[in-house]
Amino acid sequence: MKITTTLGLSAVLLGTGLALIQQSQAAKTTTGKTTSAKTVKTAAKNTAKAKTNKGKVSPILNFRMNSLAGKPVDLSQYQGSVVMIVNTASKCGFTPQYAGLQKLHEKYAPQGLKILGFPANDFGQQEPGTDAQIGEFCKANYGVTFPMFSKIAVTGADKAPLYKLLTEPASDPQFAGEVGWNFEKFLISRDGKIVARFRSGVTPDSDEIKNTIEAQLAAKTK
Repeated sequence: MKITTTLGLSAVLLGTGLALIQQSQAAKTTTGKTTSAKTVKTAAKNTAKAKTNKGKVSPILNFRMNSLAGKPVDLSQYQGSVVMIVNTASKCGFTPQYAGLQKLHEKYAPQGLKILGFPANDFGQQEPGTDAQIGEFCKANYGVTFPMFSKIAVTGADKAPLYKLLTEPASDPQFAGEVGWNFEKFLISRDGKIVARFRSGVTPDSDEIKNTIEAQLAAKTK
């Protein structure tokens, strides 16, 4: 009778130990998933809060621009998101940055980043194609899925009003100055302010850009 009791107790203890080990392993697995989910959830809350409190649309996003397909798009729909505005070209030495921009889009879009591409033929005639040709090029070569817009001028006498706001001292005292080449990047905060500008040589996969994006995504709106 004592032997039976001892064996029974050992079995109970062994079963309890196995259960504790399984719970510990499950907790470790869940922790990693929870941390990632928490980051996305926090960013989503910031986006929702920014949209709720946006009030008047930022002048930078108070434009209607045509997409590559020729459809009008109200940029005001991006108010409350962190927005990166990039002037692009298909025949430039920096054209491979399309791949890096697409990766940024895939990684950070769920957290509230919007990348907007504006083709321009201002530098070295490196964007000679039609809107349809530009769209086909971006899709075939880089799998671009972030919003791309109809070709505009980003410098000179025909500069688009959007780029006047982005580059002139009166509206952008901190980051003013003409666009110097293709693939310059302006970063707009959730409350519609220009918070960073990256010249063409700063690649989308650089720590400088990724750290700035992450800081803006995590920032609380006023």
